Amino acid sequence: MHGSATPLSASSASAWLLVLLCAVSGAYCLLRARRADRRARGMAAGEAVMGFGMAAMAVPSGAGPWGPQILLAVCCGASVHALWLLRGGSHHAHHLVGTLAMAYMALSATAGHGHGRAGLPLVTGALLLYYSGYVLLGGARLVTAGAAPSAAAGPGGTGGGGAGELVRACRLAMGIGMLAMLLSM
Repeated sequence: MHGSATPLSASSASAWLLVLLCAVSGAYCLLRARRADRRARGMAAGEAVMGFGMAAMAVPSGAGPWGPQILLAVCCGASVHALWLLRGGSHHAHHLVGTLAMAYMALSATAGHGHGRAGLPLVTGALLLYYSGYVLLGGARLVTAGAAPSAAAGPGGTGGGGAGELVRACRLAMGIGMLAMLLSM
C-alpha cells in the first residue's frame, strides 16, 4: 500500500522486507498459538492476526490482489476480535490499539484511493507517539532480558529465557513495522 510496485525501487525493496518481517512474525505467533495453553492462545492468535495483517498492508501498491477496502474490512474484523480479547484483561488493549491503527491506515488509503494517504494529523501523531514509546520500551525490555544473569536462564541455560526473548523480539519487530507504516503516511 505504499511505495511503487517496481522491483528495482528502494521503497519497494524496503516494503517487501517489511512484508517478510511481519509475515514471519505472524507465522511464529501462529505456531505459538497452536502450542499454547488456553489462556495464552488468545494473545498469540491476536499477535498472529496483527503480523499477517501488517504484512498484507505493507505489500506495495498494485502488487497484491486486494485493495484498501478489503484491508479495511479485515482490520475491522480484527478490531472486533481484539475487543473480545479485552474481556481477558486490559493487557490485551495493545491489540485493540494495533487493529484500530491498521483500520485507520486502511481507511486513509481508501479515502486517498491508494495515493495521498495523509490521514488526520492529530490521530497519526498520537499513533506515532504510542508506537515510538512501545518500540523504545520493548527494545529496552529486550536488551535487559538479554543481559539477565545465567541464574535466570530458561531450561536450556541460555540466559534470559530464549523463547521469551523471541516473543519480545517478534512484538518489537511488529511495533517497528507499525511505526514504519505510520511514518509513510
